Amino acid sequence: MLKNNLRRCRFEHNEISQQELANIIGVTRLTIHSIEKGKFNPSVLLALKIADFFDKKVEDIFYIDNK
Repeated sequence: MLKNNLRRCRFEHNEISQQELANIIGVTRLTIHSIEKGKFNPSVLLALKIADFFDKKVEDIFYIDNK
């Protein structure tokens, strides 16, 4: 299962809102919300855009949880 640290990244980045992040990377707020809740796995392109925005590696935000 793909997990993520997206909410923590937003918090650490001046508590940017889901809507602000969505506007910057070109998706809807619902997409960001769904990714954070694990209901939607982002495409590689979207994961790269998110990682680039936060100046992190993709694997610092998204990871596999086999538990």
